[in-house]
Amino acid sequence: LIPVNRLLVPSTIDLHAHTTASDGTLAPAALVHEASARGLAVLGVTDHDTLDGLPEATAAGAALGIIVVPGVELSTTVPQGEVHVLGYFVDPTDAAFVARLRSLADSRRRRIDAVITRLREEGFDLDREDILREADAGSIGRPHVARALVRLGVVKSVGEAFDRFLTRGKPGWVPRERFSPEDAVSLLVANGALPVLAHPFSTLGIQEVVDRLVPAGLAGLEVFYGEYTDAQRQQLLRIADSAGLIPTGGSDYHGPPHREGRGLGAGDVPAWIWDRLARTSEAARLPQGAS
Repeated sequence: LIPVNRLLVPSTIDLHAHTTASDGTLAPAALVHEASARGLAVLGVTDHDTLDGLPEATAAGAALGIIVVPGVELSTTVPQGEVHVLGYFVDPTDAAFVARLRSLADSRRRRIDAVITRLREEGFDLDREDILREADAGSIGRPHVARALVRLGVVKSVGEAFDRFLTRGKPGWVPRERFSPEDAVSLLVANGALPVLAHPFSTLGIQEVVDRLVPAGLAGLEVFYGEYTDAQRQQLLRIADSAGLIPTGGSDYHGPPHREGRGLGAGDVPAWIWDRLARTSEAARLPQGAS
C-alpha cells in the first residue's frame, strides 16, 4: 500500500511510461533516473504485457525518492481496431496473472514475426534476428520494427514508419490474436489492479467502449494524455465524470527520440488525480468491512 501521508505530496506525475522490458528505449533504472532529472515525483511504469521491468524500476525509485506505480499495458482487439487497457497497482506475486502475461507476450512475438515476414516480402531487408535481439527477453512490439526501418533508412522517424507501414491497411499490418477489452479488464480486476482505458482517442467510439467496459470493472479513463488538446481533455473529463471513472494521465513515453507531446512528464497531470487513484487502490485492498 502507498502510505496515506504521501498521497498528497506529488505534484509532478506521469502514469504512463515504457522501458526496454517492452518497447521503450531506456532501461527501467534509466527511466526512473530520467524521471528524477525532470522533477517527477510519481512515475507509472506500464510496459506492454510484462512486469519484468518493475523490480529494477522500483529499486531505483526507492533510491531516488520517486513513487514508482507498478503497472502494465494490455493490448486488445475490437472489430474497428485496437483498445489498450492500463492496469495500476498490479500484484506481481499473482502466478496466474504472470502466466497470462507470458502468453500474451508470446502472442506479441508471433505477431511481430509475421510483420517482419510481410515487410521482407515487400522488399525491405529487415534483419529479423537484430529486431528480436533488441527486444531481448522483453515484450516485443511494432516500435521495434519501426526503429529497424529507421536504421535501414526506409523512413526518417518511428512515426513515419507507423504511418506508412505498421497501421491497419498498410503493408506491414498484422492483426493481433483475439484478446478482448473485457478480457483485459477482467484479468486486471482478478489481480486486484485498477483497469484504465488508455489514450481513448485511439479507440473508435469512446463512449461505446466505456459503456462496454464499466460493467466489467473499468476504473479509470486516461484524460491528461500528453498529445491531447484542452478541448479533448474536457470531453474526456465529462465522459469520466458521467461514468464514475477516475481520470488519469501520462505521456506514453517510450524514450528518446519522442514525438511532440510524448516527452516524459507531458500531460500536466494534476496532483488530485494521484490522490484519488492511490486512495481508490488503498480502499480496494482493505479487507471487507474495514475502514
